[in-house]
Amino acid sequence: MKKTLLLTALAAALSIGLAHAGEKLVVGATAVPHAEILELIKPELAKEGVDLEIKVFSDYVQPNVQVFEKRLDANYFQTKPYLDGFNTGKKANLVTVIGVHVEPFGGYSKKYKSLADLPDGATVAIPNEGSNAGRALLLLQKGGLITLKDPTNALSTPKDIASNPKHLKFRELESALLPRALDQVDLDLINTNYALEAKLSPKKDALILEGADSPYVNFLVARPDNQNSAAIQKLAKALTSPEVKAFIAKKYDGAVLPAF
Repeated sequence: MKKTLLLTALAAALSIGLAHAGEKLVVGATAVPHAEILELIKPELAKEGVDLEIKVFSDYVQPNVQVFEKRLDANYFQTKPYLDGFNTGKKANLVTVIGVHVEPFGGYSKKYKSLADLPDGATVAIPNEGSNAGRALLLLQKGGLITLKDPTNALSTPKDIASNPKHLKFRELESALLPRALDQVDLDLINTNYALEAKLSPKKDALILEGADSPYVNFLVARPDNQNSAAIQKLAKALTSPEVKAFIAKKYDGAVLPAF
């Protein structure tokens, strides 16, 4: 009897151990807010048998390359237009899993208090990646500084500007480098994750800012072969939980907005 009870206990312990071991999920993210949000849900995923490992990146290219090459299981940092551009350029087939949040894109200046104060010939820094460059130009168009040949083209470049009344000069830089250029230019168009890392408050510091209706939602991204796996779906559910919504509202004060 004692032997039977002992074997039953060992089997139960082994079963619990296997449940806790679960499946490892390696996810790439930029530091703010993506990695912070992933850290928040890590304990809850562990309870569900998902061992979440977060790899933080300072650029937008490697997280996609490494998911495509199966060095990462998924990533969380980008918008659909950016992903589409990557897939086209690299002949990849990464897919969106679920939309999590919007980071209103903004324009910042240390020299001027409003867009109207920008002088003729002002230097404007924008991202050099396709969809982010287009996003910056669409925002400048919204602010009345330029007009584009196609006012709706999300992939516009400075060559697609139809009118530029203030004769703005453009510097195209890698997104991660834009905050460092703030002292060197008159207006700096910065992705919110990098603005937050640089201690800028989009709500308080931006001269111009996208609204809550921005179509540039940040997605959890995976591959066709794993997008429907149990672990990825548990991650997707955790990322769109009431806990995450409350955390975003409290932590980022309007600089990041839930998309669910």
